[in-house]
Amino acid sequence: MRLALRPRSGCLVLCLSFSLLALLLQSLWVPPDVTKEGTLVGAGRSPEEQGHQGHSVRRLALRLEALNSQVQRLTKERDSRQLAKEDISLLLQSLQQDQKGLVRSVEKELQRMAQKLDRLARVQSTPRLLDNPRPQTGVHEVCVVPEDPAYPHCAEKVEFLGARWNTDPCYSFYGVDGTMCSILTYLSEWEDFCPLRPGRNHSAAPWQQQPRGHTEKAEIRTTLSLLYEEFVGSQGPAGRFMRSRLERLSSLWVKTGQRMREKVTNQTSPQKKVLLYPGVLSGGAGQRFGDMVNRGGPLGELVQWADLSASLYVLGHNVTFTTSQHHLRSVIGAAPGRGSCPIQRPLTFDLIYTDYHGLTHFQGAMGLAFQHYQCRFRILDSFGTEPAFNLGTYAHRHGYKTLWGSWGLRPMQYMTMFPHTPDNSFLGFVSEGEAALSRQQEREEEGEPRAYVKDNMALVYGKQDYMWQGKESYLDVIGRELETHGTVYQPPGHNSAQLPGDVINHGLLTQDQFLQLLRRAKVFVGLGFPYEGPAPLEAIASGCVFLQPRFQPPLSSETSDFYKGKPTTRLVSSQHPYAEVFIGKPFVWTVDLTNKTEVQETVRAILRTEVKPFTPREFTCDGMLERVHAYITHQDFCSMSFPTWPPEGALRVHLGPLGDSCGSVCGRASLVCEPALFHHLNSPAAFSRLGLSCSSMDQEVDNHLFPAYSPWGRRCGLQRDRLLFSCAGSDLGLRRLCPCRGYQPGQVALCPEC
Repeated sequence: MRLALRPRSGCLVLCLSFSLLALLLQSLWVPPDVTKEGTLVGAGRSPEEQGHQGHSVRRLALRLEALNSQVQRLTKERDSRQLAKEDISLLLQSLQQDQKGLVRSVEKELQRMAQKLDRLARVQSTPRLLDNPRPQTGVHEVCVVPEDPAYPHCAEKVEFLGARWNTDPCYSFYGVDGTMCSILTYLSEWEDFCPLRPGRNHSAAPWQQQPRGHTEKAEIRTTLSLLYEEFVGSQGPAGRFMRSRLERLSSLWVKTGQRMREKVTNQTSPQKKVLLYPGVLSGGAGQRFGDMVNRGGPLGELVQWADLSASLYVLGHNVTFTTSQHHLRSVIGAAPGRGSCPIQRPLTFDLIYTDYHGLTHFQGAMGLAFQHYQCRFRILDSFGTEPAFNLGTYAHRHGYKTLWGSWGLRPMQYMTMFPHTPDNSFLGFVSEGEAALSRQQEREEEGEPRAYVKDNMALVYGKQDYMWQGKESYLDVIGRELETHGTVYQPPGHNSAQLPGDVINHGLLTQDQFLQLLRRAKVFVGLGFPYEGPAPLEAIASGCVFLQPRFQPPLSSETSDFYKGKPTTRLVSSQHPYAEVFIGKPFVWTVDLTNKTEVQETVRAILRTEVKPFTPREFTCDGMLERVHAYITHQDFCSMSFPTWPPEGALRVHLGPLGDSCGSVCGRASLVCEPALFHHLNSPAAFSRLGLSCSSMDQEVDNHLFPAYSPWGRRCGLQRDRLLFSCAGSDLGLRRLCPCRGYQPGQVALCPEC
């Protein structure tokens, strides 16, 4: 049957259809613009831009289909009176078939056009990048993923980078433009996942090459003037505190440096280039930390950073100190971007001191290079990190996962404030009381009499009033015998903190004012918190007796909110375990603060005892310089061989009883556990020398308590991962083989043979 369309309606349908089809084909076949140099203007467009062009053509085809539908509707409305229903149906079917054919044609042309655009994009050279360190790949190069057994992850990394190269600007900085050739060049020359491409002559990534060695020798310095300049950029309360401390102790450091120079007259060592980066003082966290300092917050970390800086500088090393993440990225040569790529050049620093916060910043700036250089890190870690928490795979498998562990460093790379964790290195700090004692000695040499006259007063250790809560009866007993003073922070607008009425509060004091008050007091009273800070040692060095609470049962990461999540299983028996164990009476008295009778008798016993200022050698300038010098000279965590320091001659082997840690075993023998000597015990011969007959020798099970002996079945266990050698940890079914050593008087970090 013939369709009787009006001439005007038929023309309308045909004209609109052909016009739109012409526009569509024109948009598909217009060639790209060409510049005068013959370069395609569209070249170098990102995949997103190319995809956008393809989507535009597809939208055009869909628009054509929609317009044809509208034409059908208009035709139907205008001719509905003259057409039968069956005629309209046939007309619609015919037009629908034409539309489907047209859409299929458009989709085919779209696919052909997308393929052509993709080929054009792949042969284009990369846009020129300012300061781009890598040459660009050639226009006509064709690259395929190499199959090399020595690089099993090459194909996987190529696929990953092909999909993610534009997620971090650092890839473009290194010449990656999404093409196969640029990806292979990057993965072979800047990372080490693919073999070197033919014709390229780089044998190692630039950041892996050895920098020029330092020719300068470390010479003892007798002034800190240039060190002060390193702290110029560290403004704010924290920076001012550290610089003020350096200036206060400068004369003491100078005298100590002169004595040290005489000791190392015949010893020459190369000058180390050292970077100090306390991450806790960087960015927003640093601002919050600084605000806390002004409100009586913790100062122990700042004390350590200031004294470490002085020690390294006096020992003659090249010190760079920064708290800026921007400056950090600059000095380590980080590529611009989000840290997915390695650094641009070999790391020029021999040693990097940072903290857990700083480790995260370094990892985010160094990319793959972080693992390559991690042996140069030293981590200031006040409370310590035990080996079971340090090795990530082991920690996950055995339930030792915390926010602070799993970095996989050598445990001795962590440096603690006190020698409470022998698996780590004890860094320490310097007691300012030593400076006061030094000045007193100078006055005595000039003929002034020595005087230890004290006021009948007690100074309470606690700069914020929440620390005093629940301690009223304890303080009341002390107040009957001594006038009680405090140094509690008072917020602006508050006349007094919430303290007992008979307490004389001086408010938050400067360090100088605080030390003057300590020199007047007879007793420094601990409230139980803060734990393990430097203030008790300052009090003892000022001639005060430290009175502290005993914890029954001891605190641990399982029972204390403060220690929860910290990478240690240590049991904390008092507010300051170091003072309790290593100093003790008459300088330190530990009591049950809930026992009023015991507290009263202890206070009266203290008042009957004459106590002179005392500072353990390891917390003097001499002790700290000696210790830091020994670490820099002997500790090498970049070597794959077993450590040779301390020497094997220092080893004292002890077989522990069931259920004891090596730290406890050595401590009872007046020795310390030395993890660097564990490898001497990790052999069948060591069990034989101890008279142990082993029915089996187990080395297939990960266990941070090995080497150890189980009397049930006479099973012996060897350690298969050196990162798991641990002085900490115990098991009721195991007797541990413990490497103990002696130590120098007042210097637990160094053995007599060291």
